[in-house]
Amino acid sequence: HLSERMPVRGTDEMARLARSFNEMAAGLQDQIRRMEELSTLQRRFVSDVSHELRTPLTTIRMAGEVIHASRDDFDPAAKRSAELLQTQLDRFEDLLADLLEISRFDAGAAVLDAERRDVRDVVVQAVEHAVALAQRRGSWLSVRLPEKPADADLDPRRVERVLRNLLVNAVEHADGSVVEVTVGADARAVAVTVRDHGVGMTPQEAAHVFDRFWRADPARARTTGGTGLGLAISLEDAHLHGGQLEAWGRPGRGACFRLTLPRRAGIRLEGSPLPLVPEEAPERADAPPRPRTDPAALPELPAMTGEIAVVGDLRDPARAELQDRVGHAAPRRGGAT
Repeated sequence: HLSERMPVRGTDEMARLARSFNEMAAGLQDQIRRMEELSTLQRRFVSDVSHELRTPLTTIRMAGEVIHASRDDFDPAAKRSAELLQTQLDRFEDLLADLLEISRFDAGAAVLDAERRDVRDVVVQAVEHAVALAQRRGSWLSVRLPEKPADADLDPRRVERVLRNLLVNAVEHADGSVVEVTVGADARAVAVTVRDHGVGMTPQEAAHVFDRFWRADPARARTTGGTGLGLAISLEDAHLHGGQLEAWGRPGRGACFRLTLPRRAGIRLEGSPLPLVPEEAPERADAPPRPRTDPAALPELPAMTGEIAVVGDLRDPARAELQDRVGHAAPRRGGAT
Protein backbone atom coordinates (compact mmCIF):
# COMPACT_ATOMS: atom_id res chain seq x y z
CA HIS A 1 0.00 0.00 0.00
CA LEU A 2 2.32 2.70 -1.28
CA SER A 3 -0.20 5.47 -0.56
CA GLU A 4 0.00 4.77 3.18
CA ARG A 5 2.34 6.84 5.37
CA MET A 6 3.59 6.27 8.89
CA PRO A 7 3.00 8.98 11.55
CA VAL A 8 6.21 10.75 12.60
CA ARG A 9 6.57 11.95 16.17
CA GLY A 10 9.69 13.46 17.67
CA THR A 11 13.31 13.15 16.51
CA ASP A 12 14.43 9.82 17.96
CA GLU A 13 15.41 6.65 16.11
CA MET A 14 11.81 5.51 15.62
CA ALA A 15 10.91 8.86 14.08
CA ARG A 16 13.86 8.65 11.69
CA LEU A 17 12.81 5.09 10.79
CA ALA A 18 9.25 6.27 10.09
CA ARG A 19 10.55 9.11 7.87
CA SER A 20 12.73 6.61 5.98
CA PHE A 21 9.74 4.32 5.37
CA ASN A 22 7.70 7.29 4.14
CA GLU A 23 10.47 8.43 1.80
CA MET A 24 10.90 4.89 0.47
CA ALA A 25 7.17 4.54 -0.20
CA ALA A 26 7.07 7.91 -1.94
CA GLY A 27 10.08 6.98 -4.08
CA LEU A 28 8.56 3.63 -5.11
CA GLN A 29 5.22 5.27 -5.84
CA ASP A 30 6.87 7.87 -8.06
CA GLN A 31 8.96 5.26 -9.89
CA ILE A 32 5.91 3.09 -10.60
CA ARG A 33 4.03 6.13 -11.90
CA ARG A 34 6.94 6.97 -14.23
CA MET A 35 7.08 3.38 -15.52
CA GLU A 36 3.32 3.35 -16.18
CA GLU A 37 3.63 6.60 -18.15
CA LEU A 38 6.58 5.19 -20.09
CA SER A 39 4.64 2.01 -20.89
CA THR A 40 1.71 4.09 -22.17
CA LEU A 41 4.05 6.16 -24.34
CA GLN A 42 5.69 3.03 -25.72
CA ARG A 43 2.34 1.51 -26.70
CA ARG A 44 1.27 4.77 -28.31
CA PHE A 45 4.59 4.99 -30.14
CA VAL A 46 4.24 1.46 -31.55
CA SER A 47 0.70 2.17 -32.69
CA ASP A 48 1.53 5.56 -34.25
CA VAL A 49 4.65 4.32 -36.03
CA SER A 50 2.81 1.27 -37.39
CA HIS A 51 0.09 3.48 -38.84
CA GLU A 52 2.51 6.07 -40.22
CA LEU A 53 4.62 3.42 -41.96
CA ARG A 54 1.59 2.20 -43.89
CA THR A 55 1.64 5.08 -46.39
CA PRO A 56 5.32 4.85 -47.51
CA LEU A 57 5.11 1.05 -47.49
CA THR A 58 2.14 1.15 -49.86
CA THR A 59 4.13 3.32 -52.27
CA ILE A 60 7.16 1.04 -52.03
CA ARG A 61 4.91 -1.97 -52.55
CA MET A 62 3.48 -0.54 -55.80
CA ALA A 63 6.94 0.30 -57.11
CA GLY A 64 8.26 -3.11 -56.05
CA GLU A 65 5.45 -4.92 -57.84
CA VAL A 66 6.23 -3.05 -61.08
CA ILE A 67 9.90 -4.02 -60.78
CA HIS A 68 9.03 -7.61 -59.85
CA ALA A 69 6.71 -7.97 -62.86
CA SER A 70 9.58 -6.95 -65.18
CA ARG A 71 12.25 -9.08 -63.50
CA ASP A 72 12.61 -11.44 -66.48
CA ASP A 73 14.03 -8.56 -68.53
CA PHE A 74 16.83 -7.91 -66.00
CA ASP A 75 20.25 -9.46 -65.67
CA PRO A 76 20.49 -12.28 -63.08
CA ALA A 77 21.74 -10.05 -60.26
CA ALA A 78 18.99 -7.45 -60.74
CA LYS A 79 16.38 -10.19 -61.12
CA ARG A 80 17.43 -11.74 -57.82
CA SER A 81 17.34 -8.31 -56.17
CA ALA A 82 13.76 -7.78 -57.38
CA GLU A 83 12.74 -11.13 -55.91
CA LEU A 84 14.44 -10.35 -52.59
CA LEU A 85 12.72 -6.95 -52.51
CA GLN A 86 9.32 -8.59 -52.96
CA THR A 87 10.01 -11.19 -50.25
CA GLN A 88 11.19 -8.62 -47.71
CA LEU A 89 8.23 -6.34 -48.48
CA ASP A 90 5.92 -9.26 -47.65
CA ARG A 91 7.77 -9.77 -44.39
CA PHE A 92 7.65 -6.05 -43.61
CA GLU A 93 3.88 -5.99 -44.15
CA ASP A 94 3.47 -9.00 -41.87
CA LEU A 95 5.49 -7.27 -39.16
CA LEU A 96 3.41 -4.10 -39.45
CA ALA A 97 0.19 -6.10 -39.29
CA ASP A 98 1.41 -7.89 -36.15
CA LEU A 99 2.49 -4.61 -34.52
CA LEU A 100 -0.92 -3.09 -35.23
CA GLU A 101 -2.64 -6.15 -33.79
CA ILE A 102 -0.50 -6.02 -30.65
CA SER A 103 -1.28 -2.32 -30.26
CA ARG A 104 -5.03 -3.11 -30.46
CA PHE A 105 -4.68 -5.65 -27.66
CA ASP A 106 -2.67 -3.19 -25.56
CA ALA A 107 -5.30 -0.50 -26.08
CA GLY A 108 -8.14 -2.90 -25.28
CA ALA A 109 -9.62 -2.30 -28.74
CA ALA A 110 -9.53 -5.90 -30.02
CA VAL A 111 -13.03 -7.12 -30.93
CA LEU A 112 -14.22 -10.73 -30.93
CA ASP A 113 -16.48 -11.55 -33.89
CA ALA A 114 -17.81 -14.82 -32.49
CA GLU A 115 -20.07 -17.30 -34.25
CA ARG A 116 -21.07 -20.93 -33.80
CA ARG A 117 -18.49 -23.06 -35.62
CA ASP A 118 -17.18 -26.60 -35.65
CA VAL A 119 -13.56 -26.47 -34.54
CA ARG A 120 -12.78 -29.42 -36.82
CA ASP A 121 -13.49 -27.28 -39.89
CA VAL A 122 -11.16 -24.54 -38.64
CA VAL A 123 -8.43 -27.11 -38.00
CA VAL A 124 -8.76 -28.50 -41.54
CA GLN A 125 -8.38 -25.00 -43.01
CA ALA A 126 -5.29 -24.29 -40.89
CA VAL A 127 -3.72 -27.63 -41.81
CA GLU A 128 -4.36 -26.97 -45.50
CA HIS A 129 -2.43 -23.72 -45.19
CA ALA A 130 0.54 -25.48 -43.53
CA VAL A 131 0.81 -28.41 -45.97
CA ALA A 132 3.07 -26.61 -48.44
CA LEU A 133 5.51 -25.60 -45.70
CA ALA A 134 5.48 -29.12 -44.24
CA GLN A 135 6.24 -30.53 -47.68
CA ARG A 136 9.22 -28.21 -48.09
CA ARG A 137 10.53 -29.07 -44.63
CA GLY A 138 9.95 -32.81 -45.04
CA SER A 139 7.43 -33.12 -42.19
CA TRP A 140 4.37 -35.37 -41.99
CA LEU A 141 1.15 -33.83 -40.68
CA SER A 142 -1.04 -36.26 -38.76
CA VAL A 143 -4.52 -34.93 -37.89
CA ARG A 144 -6.81 -36.70 -35.42
CA LEU A 145 -10.40 -35.47 -35.24
CA PRO A 146 -13.28 -36.59 -33.00
CA GLU A 147 -16.27 -38.34 -34.51
CA LYS A 148 -18.82 -35.92 -33.04
CA PRO A 149 -18.98 -32.18 -33.89
CA ALA A 150 -16.86 -29.92 -31.71
CA ASP A 151 -19.01 -26.79 -31.87
CA ALA A 152 -18.04 -23.66 -29.94
CA ASP A 153 -18.67 -19.91 -29.93
CA LEU A 154 -15.48 -18.59 -31.52
CA ASP A 155 -14.01 -16.10 -33.95
CA PRO A 156 -12.90 -18.40 -36.80
CA ARG A 157 -10.40 -15.87 -38.16
CA ARG A 158 -8.61 -15.55 -34.84
CA VAL A 159 -8.69 -19.27 -34.02
CA GLU A 160 -7.38 -20.19 -37.46
CA ARG A 161 -4.60 -17.62 -37.00
CA VAL A 162 -3.66 -19.25 -33.68
CA LEU A 163 -3.57 -22.70 -35.26
CA ARG A 164 -1.57 -21.51 -38.25
CA ASN A 165 0.99 -19.95 -35.93
CA LEU A 166 1.24 -23.16 -33.92
CA LEU A 167 1.56 -25.32 -37.05
CA VAL A 168 4.21 -23.11 -38.65
CA ASN A 169 6.13 -23.04 -35.37
CA ALA A 170 5.89 -26.85 -35.03
CA VAL A 171 7.00 -27.54 -38.62
CA GLU A 172 9.83 -25.04 -38.25
CA HIS A 173 11.19 -26.86 -35.19
CA ALA A 174 10.22 -30.44 -36.10
CA ASP A 175 13.39 -31.05 -38.13
CA GLY A 176 11.53 -33.34 -40.51
CA SER A 177 9.70 -35.36 -37.85
CA VAL A 178 5.96 -35.97 -37.45
CA VAL A 179 3.70 -33.08 -36.43
CA GLU A 180 0.54 -34.32 -34.71
CA VAL A 181 -2.67 -32.28 -34.48
CA THR A 182 -5.38 -33.56 -32.14
CA VAL A 183 -8.86 -32.15 -31.49
CA GLY A 184 -10.85 -32.98 -28.38
CA ALA A 185 -14.08 -31.80 -26.77
CA ASP A 186 -16.16 -32.26 -23.66
CA ALA A 187 -19.31 -30.64 -22.31
CA ARG A 188 -17.56 -27.37 -21.37
CA ALA A 189 -14.60 -26.89 -23.70
CA VAL A 190 -12.90 -27.77 -26.96
CA ALA A 191 -9.16 -28.19 -27.30
CA VAL A 192 -6.52 -28.55 -30.00
CA THR A 193 -2.97 -29.78 -29.40
CA VAL A 194 -0.09 -29.38 -31.86
CA ARG A 195 2.77 -31.75 -31.08
CA ASP A 196 6.16 -32.02 -32.76
CA HIS A 197 9.06 -34.39 -32.14
CA GLY A 198 11.86 -31.97 -32.93
CA VAL A 199 14.50 -30.18 -30.88
CA GLY A 200 12.12 -29.41 -28.00
CA MET A 201 12.69 -26.82 -25.29
CA THR A 202 13.39 -26.61 -21.58
CA PRO A 203 10.69 -25.76 -18.99
CA GLN A 204 12.33 -22.34 -18.61
CA GLU A 205 12.07 -21.72 -22.34
CA ALA A 206 8.44 -22.89 -22.34
CA ALA A 207 7.68 -20.24 -19.70
CA HIS A 208 8.96 -17.48 -22.04
CA VAL A 209 7.82 -18.82 -25.41
CA PHE A 210 4.84 -16.41 -25.53
CA ASP A 211 6.98 -13.32 -24.80
CA ARG A 212 7.18 -10.79 -27.59
CA PHE A 213 10.19 -11.14 -29.91
CA TRP A 214 11.59 -13.93 -27.72
CA ARG A 215 13.49 -16.78 -29.34
CA ALA A 216 14.82 -19.88 -27.57
CA ASP A 217 17.87 -20.07 -29.84
CA PRO A 218 18.84 -16.73 -31.43
CA ALA A 219 21.37 -18.52 -33.62
CA ARG A 220 18.72 -20.79 -35.16
CA ALA A 221 17.73 -19.78 -38.68
CA ARG A 222 14.16 -18.56 -39.09
CA THR A 223 13.37 -20.03 -42.50
CA THR A 224 9.73 -18.95 -42.50
CA GLY A 225 10.46 -15.26 -41.95
CA GLY A 226 8.45 -14.90 -38.77
CA THR A 227 8.07 -11.61 -36.94
CA GLY A 228 8.57 -12.93 -33.41
CA LEU A 229 5.05 -11.82 -32.45
CA GLY A 230 3.01 -14.79 -33.64
CA LEU A 231 2.81 -16.69 -30.34
CA ALA A 232 2.26 -13.48 -28.35
CA ILE A 233 -0.70 -12.60 -30.59
CA SER A 234 -1.96 -16.19 -30.35
CA LEU A 235 -1.97 -15.95 -26.55
CA GLU A 236 -3.96 -12.71 -26.70
CA ASP A 237 -6.44 -14.31 -29.14
CA ALA A 238 -6.92 -17.22 -26.74
CA HIS A 239 -7.49 -14.87 -23.79
CA LEU A 240 -9.96 -12.83 -25.87
CA HIS A 241 -12.06 -16.00 -26.18
CA GLY A 242 -11.79 -16.65 -22.45
CA GLY A 243 -9.51 -19.58 -23.26
CA GLN A 244 -5.98 -20.73 -22.58
CA LEU A 245 -2.86 -21.35 -24.66
CA GLU A 246 -0.18 -23.43 -22.97
CA ALA A 247 3.19 -24.90 -23.94
CA TRP A 248 5.19 -27.95 -22.89
CA GLY A 249 8.57 -29.12 -24.09
CA ARG A 250 11.63 -31.18 -23.28
CA PRO A 251 14.99 -31.07 -25.05
CA GLY A 252 15.16 -33.83 -27.63
CA ARG A 253 11.53 -34.88 -27.07
CA GLY A 254 9.80 -32.09 -28.95
CA ALA A 255 7.12 -29.67 -27.82
CA CYS A 256 3.36 -29.56 -27.42
CA PHE A 257 1.06 -26.53 -27.54
CA ARG A 258 -2.52 -26.76 -26.31
CA LEU A 259 -5.33 -24.34 -27.17
CA THR A 260 -8.43 -24.68 -24.96
CA LEU A 261 -11.59 -22.65 -25.62
CA PRO A 262 -14.96 -22.62 -23.80
CA ARG A 263 -17.86 -23.97 -25.84
CA ARG A 264 -20.11 -21.12 -24.74
CA ALA A 265 -19.31 -17.50 -23.89
CA GLY A 266 -19.10 -17.01 -20.15
CA ILE A 267 -17.98 -20.55 -19.27
CA ARG A 268 -14.98 -20.56 -16.97
CA LEU A 269 -12.45 -23.21 -17.88
CA GLU A 270 -11.58 -25.67 -15.14
CA GLY A 271 -9.59 -28.06 -17.26
CA SER A 272 -9.05 -29.23 -20.83
CA PRO A 273 -10.34 -32.19 -22.85
CA LEU A 274 -6.77 -32.99 -23.95
CA PRO A 275 -3.59 -33.45 -21.90
CA LEU A 276 -0.77 -30.96 -22.35
CA VAL A 277 2.02 -33.38 -21.45
CA PRO A 278 2.13 -36.21 -24.03
CA GLU A 279 1.28 -39.61 -22.62
CA GLU A 280 4.35 -41.50 -23.74
CA ALA A 281 7.17 -43.45 -22.16
CA PRO A 282 10.38 -41.57 -21.29
CA GLU A 283 13.15 -41.60 -23.84
CA ARG A 284 15.61 -44.49 -23.49
CA ALA A 285 19.20 -44.44 -24.58
CA ASP A 286 18.64 -47.56 -26.70
CA ALA A 287 15.33 -46.41 -28.18
CA PRO A 288 15.14 -46.57 -31.99
CA PRO A 289 15.12 -43.24 -33.81
CA ARG A 290 11.77 -41.69 -34.62
CA PRO A 291 10.52 -42.24 -38.16
CA ARG A 292 11.39 -39.44 -40.55
CA THR A 293 9.06 -38.23 -43.23
CA ASP A 294 11.16 -38.80 -46.29
CA PRO A 295 8.78 -39.80 -49.12
CA ALA A 296 10.81 -42.99 -49.59
CA ALA A 297 10.18 -44.07 -45.99
CA LEU A 298 6.88 -42.66 -44.73
CA PRO A 299 6.00 -43.66 -41.15
CA GLU A 300 3.47 -46.39 -40.53
CA LEU A 301 0.44 -44.88 -38.81
CA PRO A 302 -1.69 -46.97 -36.45
CA ALA A 303 -5.05 -48.13 -37.77
CA MET A 304 -7.09 -45.70 -35.74
CA THR A 305 -10.46 -44.16 -36.49
CA GLY A 306 -10.44 -40.42 -36.94
CA GLU A 307 -6.78 -40.05 -37.97
CA ILE A 308 -5.91 -38.31 -41.20
CA ALA A 309 -2.39 -38.18 -42.57
CA VAL A 310 -1.71 -35.17 -44.77
CA VAL A 311 1.22 -34.98 -47.17
CA GLY A 312 1.64 -32.68 -50.14
CA ASP A 313 -1.04 -30.41 -51.52
CA LEU A 314 -4.69 -30.68 -50.48
CA ARG A 315 -6.45 -30.39 -53.82
CA ASP A 316 -10.09 -29.39 -53.87
CA PRO A 317 -11.52 -32.93 -54.40
CA ALA A 318 -9.30 -34.29 -51.64
CA ARG A 319 -10.28 -31.50 -49.31
CA ALA A 320 -13.97 -32.03 -50.02
CA GLU A 321 -13.55 -35.73 -49.31
CA LEU A 322 -11.63 -34.92 -46.16
CA GLN A 323 -14.36 -32.61 -44.91
CA ASP A 324 -17.06 -35.15 -45.79
CA ARG A 325 -15.22 -37.83 -43.87
CA VAL A 326 -14.28 -35.69 -40.86
CA GLY A 327 -14.34 -37.79 -37.72
CA HIS A 328 -14.50 -41.17 -39.41
CA ALA A 329 -11.72 -41.11 -42.00
CA ALA A 330 -9.50 -44.14 -42.34
CA PRO A 331 -5.75 -43.43 -42.23
CA ARG A 332 -4.03 -43.07 -45.56
CA ARG A 333 -0.41 -43.53 -46.48
CA GLY A 334 1.75 -42.30 -49.30
CA GLY A 335 1.17 -39.75 -52.01
CA ALA A 336 -0.84 -36.58 -51.70
CA THR A 337 -3.85 -37.02 -49.41
